Amino acid sequence: MHRNVFGLPAVLLFFAAFSLTVASIAPPCLAGADGLYFRTLQQQLMRDGFDGTWIRKLYADPRIDFDMQGVSRYFVHSEGALNYDQFKAPDAILNARRYMKAHKDPLARAERIHGVDREVVTAIALVETRLGTYVGKRSVLNTLSTMAALSDAKVREALRRYVQNTTRLSGAAFNHKARQKSNWAYGELTAFLRYVRAENLDPLNIKGSYAGAMGICQFIPSNIAPLGRDGNGDGRIDLFNHADAIMSIANYLHHNGWYPNIPAERAYDVVYSYNHSSYYVNIILDIVRILKAPS
Repeated sequence: MHRNVFGLPAVLLFFAAFSLTVASIAPPCLAGADGLYFRTLQQQLMRDGFDGTWIRKLYADPRIDFDMQGVSRYFVHSEGALNYDQFKAPDAILNARRYMKAHKDPLARAERIHGVDREVVTAIALVETRLGTYVGKRSVLNTLSTMAALSDAKVREALRRYVQNTTRLSGAAFNHKARQKSNWAYGELTAFLRYVRAENLDPLNIKGSYAGAMGICQFIPSNIAPLGRDGNGDGRIDLFNHADAIMSIANYLHHNGWYPNIPAERAYDVVYSYNHSSYYVNIILDIVRILKAPS
């Protein structure tokens, strides 16, 4: 999966200020079929077996953009700065209880099949996307393509110049991290492209976080094929559908070791597999305890 509870209100003001700071140093956009940013990436995708006609048409679409602003957040993001406590506020808990009632059937089915408490699934949906009400605004294709394109030294240098006044990373540390993100993103991009082809979806219509996570459950694309599940029986995996997202979260946790009456220390480890953040795990388990208590 995944990770990422990105785009939360606690950091919106920070990122708004950040965007204004870096906007003046943004390089010209060179995306599209003839754009320098994605030229090397397209060649790599075609070498790896993707249909050249489809790839060229896809990257010629006017909606394609090199998402400099979005991906730059990967180099200034601080997980500890996110305000997770907001999800324990009375209104958030009330919404979670309402969600459990509204989706009691798919939650019960997921619990029966995978042994994952409905409160755990609900807590994750709450923190990830406010129960599906905030699934991200950035093009997943643009995000992953932008990160994957960082394998090109010239593209990497353009991004370094863009963030140089807003990152604490040295040049060497930036290049190391950018290469790592590029390798990771290329694998996610290929998984995403295979997913949209299999489900006959328009890849440019799918929005997600600035890290490329998508759906109510905020799965990264490489988790969809092995861990995504059809929760409503329509033969498709649509992570923007509540039943599918609920079943997918439960399957993910079960796959990573969740079982009924799991002890607290083991529960911590399983939730950590969903998002590698102690802040995240602690708030999820706190929400679960609140939801399990009498209302």
